[in-house]
Order: sequence, then C-alpha cells, then structure tokens
Amino acid sequence: MNKEQENANNRLDIPVKNIKVERPDPVQEYKPRDQIYVRKVTGFFQQLRQKMNFFFLGLFAVLPWLTYNGEQAILLDIANQRFTFWGLTLWPQDLTLLAWLFIVSAFLLFFVTTFLGRVWCGYLCPQTVWTFIFIWFEEKIEGTANQRKKLDSQKLNANKLWRKTLKHSCWLFFSLLTSLTFVGYFAPVEEVFINFFTFNSSFVIVSVVLFFALCTYGNAGWMREIMCLHMCPYARFQSAMFDKDTLTVSYDYNRGETRGPRSRKQDPKELGLGDCIDCNLCVQVCPTGIDIRNGLQYECINCGACVDACDGVMTKMKYDTGLIRYTTEHELEGKKVHLIRSKLVGYAVVLLVMTSLLMWEITHRVPVSLDIIRDRTELAKENFNGDIENVYTLKVLNKSQTDNTYRLSVKGIENIQWHGPKEVTVKAASVQMLPMSLSVDPFELEEYMTDIIFVIELISDEDEVSLEHESRFFNKR
Repeated sequence: MNKEQENANNRLDIPVKNIKVERPDPVQEYKPRDQIYVRKVTGFFQQLRQKMNFFFLGLFAVLPWLTYNGEQAILLDIANQRFTFWGLTLWPQDLTLLAWLFIVSAFLLFFVTTFLGRVWCGYLCPQTVWTFIFIWFEEKIEGTANQRKKLDSQKLNANKLWRKTLKHSCWLFFSLLTSLTFVGYFAPVEEVFINFFTFNSSFVIVSVVLFFALCTYGNAGWMREIMCLHMCPYARFQSAMFDKDTLTVSYDYNRGETRGPRSRKQDPKELGLGDCIDCNLCVQVCPTGIDIRNGLQYECINCGACVDACDGVMTKMKYDTGLIRYTTEHELEGKKVHLIRSKLVGYAVVLLVMTSLLMWEITHRVPVSLDIIRDRTELAKENFNGDIENVYTLKVLNKSQTDNTYRLSVKGIENIQWHGPKEVTVKAASVQMLPMSLSVDPFELEEYMTDIIFVIELISDEDEVSLEHESRFFNKR
C-alpha cells in the first residue's frame, strides 16, 4: 500500500458523529405558491368597490348594444379600418387622435397614482373586477374561505365533484359571455352572439372568442394574484410616482405595536400591548395574500379590504378605528401632509395641456380626406390633341356621419384641363374612388416635374370645409 492510499484510509477513520451534515430537504427545494382563500369582508370600502365594479361591468356589457343613427354606437371595425364612437368615425389617418387619447389616459393614471396610490388596481382594473366575481361564485357554491379550504383538502367525493363542476361551469360560462361582449366591440355585436350560438360564426370569430374566454377563465380563476404580482408592469413602476404624501393603505405601527391577543375587558396599556390583537384578519381578506403590517409593498392593490376588516375588529374591541387606513407616510410620522405639491401639480398641468391638445385635435378635425394615387404604368403621355396628360385616381374619404357632395379642382398650372367628374357624392363614413386625368399644353410646362395642388370642397350651405393635397404633374422627356 502506497503512502497516498494510507493517508486516504486514515481520513476515513476520522469520527464524524459530531459533524452536522446538512442535506437539502427535497420538499423545501421547490415550494409552489400556497393557494389564497380570500375571506369575505364587509365595510365601507368594499361596498364602494362593489358598486364601482357593478357600474363599470354593466357599462362594459351595455355599451356595444347601444345604437346611434341606426348603427352600433361603438364599433372598432378593424377589418374595414373604421372606428366609430357615436357621431365620430376615426380612420387610420386619424391615428394621432388615438395617440393623444392614450397619452391623456397615461397622465391621468399618473396623476391619480400620485394622489391616491394604486387605487386603479383595487377598484377599476379588469383583472381585479373579474377575480372578485369569480370569488363570488366560489363563495356561493363552495362556501366560506374555511369551507373552501376544507373542501379542497378532502378526497374526491360526490359533494366535491358536483360543487367543483358547477363552479368551473359558471366560470367558463361567464368567461364566454365576457369574451363575446369583448369581441362585440370589434364586430357587430348582434351578429357575434347570434352566429356563435347558432354555429354560423366564421373560424376567425370562433377562434378569437374561445381564446379570450380561456384567457379570462385562466386569469380570473387560476392565476389571479400572479397577474398582479409577476406579470403586470404597473406594479413595478408605480413606486416611481409615489411620495411621502401619497394616500396608501398603511398600518399605524406606533399605535398597533406591540401586537398580542387579549380579551375585551383587559386594558392593552397595562399588558404592554398596542391596539393590534394579531388576529390576522387583514391577511385573510387580502386578495394578494400580503401582510399590510409589514409596511408598504408593491403587491398591495389598495382595495381597502384590510381596512374594513381591521375597522370591524377595532369596533368589536371598542377601540378607535383607523389602525389600518388610507393615510400618508408623513401623517404616520406625525408630520404635515402636503396635498398640493410640485409633482402632483406637474402631472395636473401636463394632463390639462394634453387634454386641451386632444380637444383641439377633435374640434379642428377636417371631416374629409383626399388621397392621390398616380398611374404607375405611365407617368405622362401625349394625347390625340398633342397635350401632355397625367392619369390619377382620387380617393375621397367622407369621415362624417352624413352623405356629402364634394367639388374638386386643381391649381398650380395655367390652362390645365380636368377630364372626369368634378363633383362626387360620398356616403357617410365611406370611401369613393374617382378615376380622372389632367392635360395641359406642353408649352405651359417649363420643367419635367411641376407641383400641383388638388382642392376638395364640401358643397353645403351650412359648413365650409375644404382640403388641399399636393401632387406632381410630369412632362414627357
């Protein structure tokens, strides 16, 4: 035996009974998220949230069924590149209006977030609204949070089977109605519903409806807080808009600590305790499963459920309410709260400017559009009179909601002749193609290419609408 093998054997003889070898627990290596069983709570903020949810949910369901001048009032017809909002029809040429609308919406969100925190998520976000609706189905079918937890822990039996089947059936049916209504904003809503349930829908419509139905079912039924915690970008950048005067749901640490259970008759000061009785109701009612007592967290959606739960406990304990409340960091620190501050004023000014620009864009929008399409096969030709002739196709788009007649003309070259109709009638919110040509004596042309201007005017006794469009007239080489 060589020396190296002998040293190896000696190392094996070392007693190892006092050496603690830590091995990874296979159960703790990966732990999936615990399912959150949201406990039902009542109170002012939950009643406010429910009323707002019902209002906007009803608005979402009713809007596509409203009509204006015999047509669907809101229709985002992507196939025909036409977006109708009551008396206003937008076309791809009006994309700047949609851009301004998105900018105004963004700054409105920034302003509200700076002032009231993440209330959009707690009260208006579709993900939150549909999640609470699905939870409502759970409560009606499977019972309270404890009953649902107990039911999930049981083995499959008849009671569990029919409750789970009914719950998921309700989820799927509500998701289908949601998807059909959503698609009804992009296609005639009556046709969407009738054709779908009579099996006459196109493959595209069926595919889109089923896709959004499954998305709604998955997001509100299964993913829920995962969307808020890990997929929503707003949760990540919202803190950039917060300051110490932003109203957020917060726990009053100085008043609540030290936590501990006690009876109603005991004086917490004599026990050395704060007002928090450590009942954990604030955690049980939270839809994202956080403990608000740990401070401000990006997972908090400012729904106020913990506020209502804590106020109910404080009332029963005969303590002052507001241990958890909408407050500011400055107020919790005993400092003065500044409701009007530079950041808030800045967002308000930008919002006002952007809104004004949007309104100006809408009020100064010309309700007609003119596109010039040249004949690409031959830029210029000599006709039988010896004149130089250029062929065009005029694309006249009537953006208004009434049929209109327009007068067409051209300027830029002396003695230019128009071949084709000079007046055209275009139906409401539609396009008319008008083939025509221009000719001119070659002695009138000094260069190979001459700038010209097409003019379109609305023939009306009430409105004076005109639009000019530049083009080119080519000479033969």
